[in-house]
Amino acid sequence: VISTPIGNLADFSLRGIETLKRCARLYAEDTRRTQKLLAHLQLRIPLRSLHAHNELGRVEEIKQCLDAGGDVGLVSDAGTPTISDPGTLVISTLSQAGYRISPIPGASALNAALSVSGFPLSAGALFVGFLANKGKHRALQLELIDRHAGVVVLFEAPHRFKATLFELCRLSEQRLGCVCRELT
Repeated sequence: VISTPIGNLADFSLRGIETLKRCARLYAEDTRRTQKLLAHLQLRIPLRSLHAHNELGRVEEIKQCLDAGGDVGLVSDAGTPTISDPGTLVISTLSQAGYRISPIPGASALNAALSVSGFPLSAGALFVGFLANKGKHRALQLELIDRHAGVVVLFEAPHRFKATLFELCRLSEQRLGCVCRELT
């Protein structure tokens, strides 16, 4: 599980680059975006897509590659796979089947945002990820946010940002906020 830069390609760790070089195959959330990263690093690695719509179907393929002795890498568009990105199902299935999973840490939008927010973490931090688009699940998430006394971090799509910000303001006009974008 290889973390990739969240913006600035210079944030890619040396360990991440060395790990990519050892991969027999690489699975990526968006192969077009990952291809740009590989081109920047001057690496040629067989690349396959792994996203929310095909994740289950990729498990057997990945097992075959691993059983043949190859290392397999998993990357997302930016940041760490499974952190509000695809990969959880594959990692869980492979782990339960006895395969070794190794994290290759790197840049994190969550940590970057917390570090510049100026908010104390003494009451803890709740990471929500992306809010549900609408409906009961979104209402439950907003209720959880409202009840949490500490820092809350969530991701939001640009086209929904304004409406979500208004919703959060209705929860509490007294709560401070920090908006982070393009962190690197």
